[in-house]
Amino acid sequence: MTIARKIETILSRSSWIRKMFEEGGRLKAQHGAQNVFDFSLGNPNIAAPECFDKALAETACSCSGEHGYMPNTGYPHVRQAVARHVSEEQAVTVDENDIVMTCGASGALNVALKTLLDPGDEVLTPIPCFVEYGFYADNHGGVLKTVPTHPDFSLDLEGFEQAITDRTKVVLINSPNNPTGQIYSRESLDALGDLLRRKSAAFQRTIYLVSDEPYRKIVFDNHFVPSIFGCYANSIIGTSYSKDISIPGERIGFAAVNPAADFHDDVLNGMALANRILGFVNAPALMQKIIACLQGTSVDISLYQRKRDLLCEGLADAGYTFVTPPGTFYLFPQTPIADDVEFVRALQEELILVVPGSGFNGPGHFRIAFCVDDDTIVKALPGFKRVMARFR
Repeated sequence: MTIARKIETILSRSSWIRKMFEEGGRLKAQHGAQNVFDFSLGNPNIAAPECFDKALAETACSCSGEHGYMPNTGYPHVRQAVARHVSEEQAVTVDENDIVMTCGASGALNVALKTLLDPGDEVLTPIPCFVEYGFYADNHGGVLKTVPTHPDFSLDLEGFEQAITDRTKVVLINSPNNPTGQIYSRESLDALGDLLRRKSAAFQRTIYLVSDEPYRKIVFDNHFVPSIFGCYANSIIGTSYSKDISIPGERIGFAAVNPAADFHDDVLNGMALANRILGFVNAPALMQKIIACLQGTSVDISLYQRKRDLLCEGLADAGYTFVTPPGTFYLFPQTPIADDVEFVRALQEELILVVPGSGFNGPGHFRIAFCVDDDTIVKALPGFKRVMARFR
């Protein structure tokens, strides 16, 4: 074999999300796309807002000849615009020097972990969680450790108390959460901040709280996402514009470092360097200019809430058990049997593609990405009902 053994191993395991996405392609070719109900990938199906299209056209016409290098952290005027918006969201004054423009949220997380981790350092994350976190930690010599959540997917603070060791360097959270849609409460985040302060003092090393927030604006029923910066000083936000304005292919996001963080300047300087040496160099120039004037913009979130309600009503009628998600465009129901992979395969017989919860460290569940046409949800519900009837 000519490729690295580690990559060979990862390829052999592959991601369940990608497996189901590829299976969807095969089934669509065989049965016709209109007859396959693909809920496997969190690819936004609501078009980007008109203001994005307008800004794209205007920016493309106005930047002739402006294609040179820039600071690795991004254009100053863009970081100023982002900082103003983050200040409003976090209720903490943030300026351009706290911001690093990145290639999406994944770029932001990798830049942060590259800056913070020494070989063997531990990254703790609550589960279920986004499958790529383990790869991100491993990319930079870290080791991902998981902490189970409560049955409603809220944070288990006692679990974190027991899991934190003298090797813990980062606690990585994702709220609203993929795959559960759960939003961690202000009370639980305050308690987590208190815990990290105590553990940092006990182990005489700074433990950072990194919050992955690409779904921050996709919330329902008047829920809100609490300020991480207000809960804990040594905190970093990684986020993107992929989900809230439906531009995942453009790979634009940012990292924000709490201005009150210990070693603040060292962290920012390290992240600027990491952005360069990881090969990103800087975030896409054109997209930076566009999002500078789109701060606070999002698609019509009520459309996702309508899809959620349509799906939840139909699945409840079919006998499924689930926690209604307050955010994201994911639902994470329980499977009626212990083997979630077997249940997902049964759904596949009905041409319904979902992802086993095992792929998110959440066995006994499956993930439905409801960022699809309403018609797809309606037509899939009879199949969901038939499969549940087989296992009840």
